Amino acid sequence: MAVAIHSEKLRELVDEKAEVEQLATGFTFTEGPIWMTDGSLHFSDMPGDKRRRWHPSDGVTVLRDPSNKCNGMTLDNDGNLIVCEHVTSSVVREKPDGTRETLATHWQDKELNSPNDVIVASDGSILFTDPTYGRMPGFGIEREQDLDFQGVYRLPAGGGELELLADDFEQPNGLCFSPDESLLYINDTARAHIRVFDVGPNHALSNSRVFAENIGDGDLAKGGLVDGMKLDERGNVYVTGPDGVWVFGSDGEHLGTIEVPENVGNINWGDEDWRSLYIPASTSVYRVRMKVAGNRLGYMH
Repeated sequence: MAVAIHSEKLRELVDEKAEVEQLATGFTFTEGPIWMTDGSLHFSDMPGDKRRRWHPSDGVTVLRDPSNKCNGMTLDNDGNLIVCEHVTSSVVREKPDGTRETLATHWQDKELNSPNDVIVASDGSILFTDPTYGRMPGFGIEREQDLDFQGVYRLPAGGGELELLADDFEQPNGLCFSPDESLLYINDTARAHIRVFDVGPNHALSNSRVFAENIGDGDLAKGGLVDGMKLDERGNVYVTGPDGVWVFGSDGEHLGTIEVPENVGNINWGDEDWRSLYIPASTSVYRVRMKVAGNRLGYMH
């Protein structure tokens, strides 16, 4: 595979002959990558109902079986793991000592759909998306939806009541802040586009507009969907899509695509210099070295 360049700007970010290296394979559908301080990558194997770990010396091991068909994962600013679970329709916090705390299960008196992807703001607030994929066979447990919308939520830093930030998505999925957290990008898988919002006090969202569109057609059966999304240190947006990882400038220009041989579910930065892009893609996990590092979040010391 190669890098399909649409703009010369992409050459500053990745070599067009960069190798997309397969690290491990034999899974069902990989998701939720997060780089850990011990030099390993933790990731979800969602329909397989396992959480796994890849390490260059140890290979692949199983961390949690069953995993409640966990999906998106991140670390908070204190190094605790934040996990979205499809089976339990919840967001949980796992501390390094194994202590497990449920953070969110319901909006008002109705069960959440299936928390999907999650980020932590610099102040410690937790934001997550809640589409319905975990109520579909394979990716979760098939069951009726309690809520009549698919929302984006915030858990305030230090605890407090769950807050609804947006409720007008068809299937909200990947989300990430701009480097200064003045903007929040959220993609909508079914609409095959990315929206961007201005961020106000307490992460209130305003001035919604489409940042990039026509990233595939949103057909779940075909794959190649808008799903996982991250930023680099320069504010460029990386999102899964047809043929691999699409890269957009901060102005919305499609700079090109890092081609991957399988449908990609999510992406995240790793290695000591945060210049490797780890790419869970269907049955495998891949890696490509970049010329830039990831946008530094609280856990990326």
